[in-house]
Amino acid sequence: MARWEPNAPERLAQAALDLFAERGYENTSVVDIAQRAGLGKTTFFRHFQDKREVLFGRGTMDELVTKAIADAPAAATPLEAVAHALDAAGREVFTPARRAFTARRRAVIAAHPELREREALKNLGLIASVTDALKQRGVPALTARVAAELGALVFAIAYERWSDPANSDDFSELARRALDDVRATTALC
Repeated sequence: MARWEPNAPERLAQAALDLFAERGYENTSVVDIAQRAGLGKTTFFRHFQDKREVLFGRGTMDELVTKAIADAPAAATPLEAVAHALDAAGREVFTPARRAFTARRRAVIAAHPELREREALKNLGLIASVTDALKQRGVPALTARVAAELGALVFAIAYERWSDPANSDDFSELARRALDDVRATTALC
């Protein structure tokens, strides 16, 4: 693969995923990832801080979700604004073309404690971003926090279902169903 080819971040992520699955996270270096992608170590560090970050993006989800919440209809309830953000994630990130990569990514993360820790930290950051975005809409702090936490639960359920190779449903559809399930469950509490 030539160094000048486009999509360096995607190439690096795919190379990292392949190597983590083949050799294990601990036995893969940044140089290994860059070489597998046909790039140099400098290019790797231009896009990512470290080898953990290569599977987690660079704040893309936070930006997407924050913007989608801001763009939700003015009359939307906090959970409807979160649903608007989940729809945007389905259109922009969780596309059919990314399903196989995501399923493999999920398996690699599950097998490595350091990656599970990084994923948990990213999820906490996303919850904080959603909370802040809701507060920017005028939602009281506690309500914003609860909606963000419920949104994270909905996201986790939809993500788990969507990344299952046996499932072919659209992410947005799964997220809406998960939101309905969470609403129904909370009504029982």
